[in-house]
Amino acid sequence: MAADRTRNAVVTGAGKGIGLAVAAALRDEGYQVVAGARNIGDEIRRITPFAVSVDLSTPDGPGRLIDTAMAELGGIDLLVNNVAGTTGPHPGGFLSVSDDDWRHALDLTLFSAIRASRAALPGIVERRGHIINIGSVNARRPAPHLVDISAAKAALANLGKALAEEFGPRGVRVNTISPGPVRTAVWTEPGSTGDVLASRAGISREELLTTLPTTFGMSTGQITEPAEIAALVVFLASGRAPNINGSDLVIDGGLRKEL
Repeated sequence: MAADRTRNAVVTGAGKGIGLAVAAALRDEGYQVVAGARNIGDEIRRITPFAVSVDLSTPDGPGRLIDTAMAELGGIDLLVNNVAGTTGPHPGGFLSVSDDDWRHALDLTLFSAIRASRAALPGIVERRGHIINIGSVNARRPAPHLVDISAAKAALANLGKALAEEFGPRGVRVNTISPGPVRTAVWTEPGSTGDVLASRAGISREELLTTLPTTFGMSTGQITEPAEIAALVVFLASGRAPNINGSDLVIDGGLRKEL
């Protein structure tokens, strides 16, 4: 990439949480950021003028986002597939998860990345750019109450590995970042996974967040902040370690113990 060329990024699910933090960090690194989210709020508008309201679970949503980025910026150096979702958590486990639940998790978590990557890759190949998928430790540590999104995240990690293998020889790097618990709405909002687990334990969500690291055996004693995920995205995108390709980088406070 020419040193004097502005770098352009697309971030999906950028309206809040990890996506919002990633968009802000890339902006601070000098990227022009096209941010896609269903709901465009003031926070993302303060980060970028290229905030696109789009339903990324639909067949044409991701392509429309990429088309907007190409039209506004003329090229894409980085695609961050961050958007994900589930209708859960599902306290009843696998048998309580309907076909519609599965479709929602797969459309928003996996197919959004497939469709965005397919639309963006010709331009990313031209610029020898990078795709970063935001996965989850649940891809390898499945949870019954999150069976749908755990499976979708596992497929996302597999997709990243396959794309790295195919497009690595053409100068494109594809990597996955797999967080453990991150301080986002997944843990803090009513009806969230945090809410379900707190109810089961008979404690408040605030108490759950305080005790979560110990409960999950996280050796750092703290859950991950969205800014930490964003910092790892910035590092991978920087090209300072250009031989990281096809990797799944875990950031979970030591939750996963296996080698």
